[in-house]
Amino acid sequence: MTNFDELGLAKTIVASLTQLGYEKPTPIQEKAIPLVLEGRDLIGLAQTGTGKTAAFGLPIIEMLMNNGARAEGRSTRVLILAPTRELVNQIGESLRSFVRKTPLKINQVVGGASIGKQQLQLERGTDILVATPGRLLDLIARNALTLKHVTHLVLDEADQMLDLGFIHDLRKISKMVPPKRQTLLFSATMPKAIADLAASFLNNPVKVEVSPPGKAADKIEQYVHYVTGQNHKTEMLKTSITANPDGQALVFLRTKHGAEKLMKHLEHIGFSVASIHGNKSQGQRERALKAFRDGSIKVLVATDVAARGIDVPGVTHVYNYDLPEVPDAYIHRIGRTARAGRDGIAIAYCGPDEAGLLRDIERLMGIVIEVASGEPPADRGGRPARPARRGGPGGGANRGGQGAPRQGQARSAQRPREDGEGGFDNRPARKDGRKPASGRPQGARRPDQGRGASSGRPAGGQRGPRRSEG
Repeated sequence: MTNFDELGLAKTIVASLTQLGYEKPTPIQEKAIPLVLEGRDLIGLAQTGTGKTAAFGLPIIEMLMNNGARAEGRSTRVLILAPTRELVNQIGESLRSFVRKTPLKINQVVGGASIGKQQLQLERGTDILVATPGRLLDLIARNALTLKHVTHLVLDEADQMLDLGFIHDLRKISKMVPPKRQTLLFSATMPKAIADLAASFLNNPVKVEVSPPGKAADKIEQYVHYVTGQNHKTEMLKTSITANPDGQALVFLRTKHGAEKLMKHLEHIGFSVASIHGNKSQGQRERALKAFRDGSIKVLVATDVAARGIDVPGVTHVYNYDLPEVPDAYIHRIGRTARAGRDGIAIAYCGPDEAGLLRDIERLMGIVIEVASGEPPADRGGRPARPARRGGPGGGANRGGQGAPRQGQARSAQRPREDGEGGFDNRPARKDGRKPASGRPQGARRPDQGRGASSGRPAGGQRGPRRSEG
């Protein structure tokens, strides 16, 4: 395997990487770093958790150091755009570890934080600015920042930025940066919208792909439990978390309302838990993430605002309490485990109204997720929709509910009534008192539901433009 010093990086940067514990480059780093150092525009496709930040950050830092110029006041030399506050903060923290022994300055600007304080931070200029598109445009509108000195533009998690309706903001920003620049686009997937974006943003780019789109990390074990409803999900979730007291669990739901309600329920019965979603302030989100990272809480309940913005190597389990409406989101969710070479377990709970979502996920990934318990819903002819496979490699009867649960597997208990005692249902009732047939509210969205990540639900490309920073 190639070493970092063979990629063209300076000895000082390689020495810093060694001190940080980086021994060998990941595949995306090995392929991208030399091309970025050559000044090429680049499209980097890699599954989440593969080291994309270092793949673009290290060569950019190298070039900034060689250039020797200083950033002018209210300007930046490098602009890195990311879709959520959590991802911006994660990128900023990683880059700071790389520039610790250099004079380079790094700043982050996100919504939900004091814009006045951010203006002051930018007064003297910054070498690298990591930002969410909305807050960046707010600062530009206040004349707190100009982009006319940008030499490197990075779009990270570009597919999610498009999902969240940032395309119009990105086009505005592209007109504000000099046409003579190096542009790098990184994404976990490559839908047509990303190809169109790359064509308009990049100049003769080279494409680097280290894993096929739709592929999850190799070390993630995936299982699905077929359940009768929300109460059944909650009981199985509680059993599984209790069976793994030393693990760290991420639990994903579609809505802010559902995430907060589940968190309070788990907290009420004694679990160490916090939540993160679009209704939380920036301070609340940062405190929850810090507590999760340092292990003082073991369970973090989240909407998809956290699917790409959490880099906690100790996450052992990812639970899809609600299946996502966009199949790609499933890949990003489960990518929060099996990081830094570790193993991980991803467990999905599939209700009667979510079978179609599960099929979309399996179709995207080209796999059939192993059934741990329950029976798939029958099709219209009364036949099982798919075989209820159990056992196999790493399997065993315990996943079907016999005996003590294996790690990550909940014991299949007697199913509670859908709206009975001891359960939990996070779906808002309709005006006629009935629950909607799926996790999506019926009819037109409420005014607070049309803002992408803030609703906790990935937005599909077919919906109208919106802007959200989660």
